[in-house]
Amino acid sequence: MNCARCATYAAAPGGELCRQCEAADPHPAPVSAAAPPPAAPGLPAHTDLPIQSPHGPAWLRSPVGLGRAVAILLGAVAVADLVAVWADLALLDVMNRSVADDWSVALERDADRADGLIALAGVLQTLTYVATAVVFLIWFHRVRVNAEVFDPFGHRKKRGWAIGGWFVPVVNLWFPRRIAVDCWEASGPWEKPRSHALVNTWWTLWLLSLFAGEVGDRAYLRAEAAEEYRSAAQQMLFADSFEIVSAVFAALFVLALTRMQDDKARSGPRAEPGPVAAL
Repeated sequence: MNCARCATYAAAPGGELCRQCEAADPHPAPVSAAAPPPAAPGLPAHTDLPIQSPHGPAWLRSPVGLGRAVAILLGAVAVADLVAVWADLALLDVMNRSVADDWSVALERDADRADGLIALAGVLQTLTYVATAVVFLIWFHRVRVNAEVFDPFGHRKKRGWAIGGWFVPVVNLWFPRRIAVDCWEASGPWEKPRSHALVNTWWTLWLLSLFAGEVGDRAYLRAEAAEEYRSAAQQMLFADSFEIVSAVFAALFVLALTRMQDDKARSGPRAEPGPVAAL
């Protein structure tokens, strides 16, 4: 390449001017750096750079740490439910004995012990549930924004509903599932959509566990006679056992969606189909 100034002599290696022009100009203009390659469609060049979507700028953030934290906390919820099951069995045993036998000192002692276990289980369930809910909502909002990076136009609810949808009465029965399905579809492999079976199972168990827990708690608070306490203990035993199953499937859903987003981010942008040879 000839010199960009005199066009007579060859340019020096790595520059735009020849040796003579460089000597005449002690402060040559710096050679402009090559422009960075454009970001691949569907993924930003760096996680700190947003893409534009109909819902605003979207950043790709790793959900792995949050997903693992949610799974661990769901395990703690299951452990608290196991303590609750133990308390329910103790209460049920006391109520069965009180209905069949006369009241005794030993029975009164066991009744006090059952009441203490019920109170302990209630505290453990409340603490683990609140902690899990907070971290889960942070994780859920993150995977919702990440899903916009993978598919900016595949979401029927705004990202704010990823948190608000859990607290608004009535709509909280289906908005979170709708958002979860959209995230699931956007985060799946580029050419191989995944079944919604795990999402639907998690959501169905979640709703049923809420209903069963509400029924059991109301029955326990209304109970006055021994027979009513026995019926309430049976309902609480079912609800707490069911919640363990619900927590397990919730952890499976969280880990699966987290892994899908991590795999898709590492796989890079969607491959463009090559030209088809004419027959």
